[in-house]
Amino acid sequence: MNFTGKRFVSSESVTEGHPDKVCDQISDAVLDEIMRKDPAGRVACETFITRGMVVVGGEITTTTYVDVDALARQVIKDIGYTHTKYGFNYETCAVINVIGRQSPDIAQGVDTGGAGDQGLMVGYASDETPELMPLPLMLAQKLAMRLAEVRKKNILPYLGPDGKSQVTVEYHDGRPARIETIVISSQHTEEILDKTGRQITEKARKEIIDAVIMPVINRKMIDKNTKFYINPTGKFVVGGPQSDTGVTGRKIIVDTYGGVAPHGGGAFSGKDPTKVDRSAAYMARYVAKNIVAAKLAKECTVQVAYAIGVAEPVGLYVDTHGTGVLADEKLAAIVRASFDFTPKGIIHNLKLRSPIFRKTAAYGHFGRPGFEWEKTNAVGMLRKKAAAAPKAKYSCACC
Repeated sequence: MNFTGKRFVSSESVTEGHPDKVCDQISDAVLDEIMRKDPAGRVACETFITRGMVVVGGEITTTTYVDVDALARQVIKDIGYTHTKYGFNYETCAVINVIGRQSPDIAQGVDTGGAGDQGLMVGYASDETPELMPLPLMLAQKLAMRLAEVRKKNILPYLGPDGKSQVTVEYHDGRPARIETIVISSQHTEEILDKTGRQITEKARKEIIDAVIMPVINRKMIDKNTKFYINPTGKFVVGGPQSDTGVTGRKIIVDTYGGVAPHGGGAFSGKDPTKVDRSAAYMARYVAKNIVAAKLAKECTVQVAYAIGVAEPVGLYVDTHGTGVLADEKLAAIVRASFDFTPKGIIHNLKLRSPIFRKTAAYGHFGRPGFEWEKTNAVGMLRKKAAAAPKAKYSCACC
């Protein structure tokens, strides 16, 4: 991040058992099943979950059949809601299917290769982590993943599927200096409550710090002033859909850049790649990451905008936040000339007609290996084109 002085930056994440993330995973499991059998299928799948009930709706046009009931139950089972002690059970919950077909008014614009909706999408990258992602978010995501790991491996068998993490990083002159605060909230059984029944024991608190936090956080970033908040309300026995309703697409900041970068507002899960809310956000991340990996900037934001039914973006800009080796408008011109931002081009180049989406639905869509948009295979091309462009130091509008 390009600033001077001291600043505190916070990001959060949630586990796969958080109600909103359960919904994201069900919606993307439906999408994957259709992509597996009918790659040209149109999917806009939304899920709602509450006490004892899952509602799956949206608009889907496909030549195949999906057993939504069985699929939803399998996702819930895989997450770990397998016992009534967690307040939700994949075997006994109701699953209601209210899926319809895509509107023909939308379809006629998409059939010709146009965008599935209007909107703006943002991609971002920063050189402060190996993943080229903001450090606070990467730490929060890894803590959430570790919460799930220690539960599934019975390292801390009293933990439940629902959980959250949050990390505040202190920056000095734009670079991470230390960890200010770590928050862990994890669903658990009553066995770790103290005699009052109102909070977890000190022993359990220490076990969570030792088993979850310490394997993830670089100890050089922790000092005597770092604060640890473990289940700060005291206890978290009632969790998951028993405690909170969940809806697809309500964790868009967790899904992207943890609040460090702007967000266009459109959610990802349950949407096939003709929906530019998803596919163009992936493409923007790919471009931003390759710009930073090519060392053309230390930090980069790419924003792109579309009109429904129109293939070419109606707007695209690049912002290197004062860290670029070229002026932003020159870098943007290279991006426009080098990358195909039409829906068809994005789908082809990022191989999005594949059943890959459920893997994205928890712990972030960006900063994890295994996805085409996380590859840095455009670095050489960008360096070559940047070298051929006239060099100019970045200057702000006021200089």
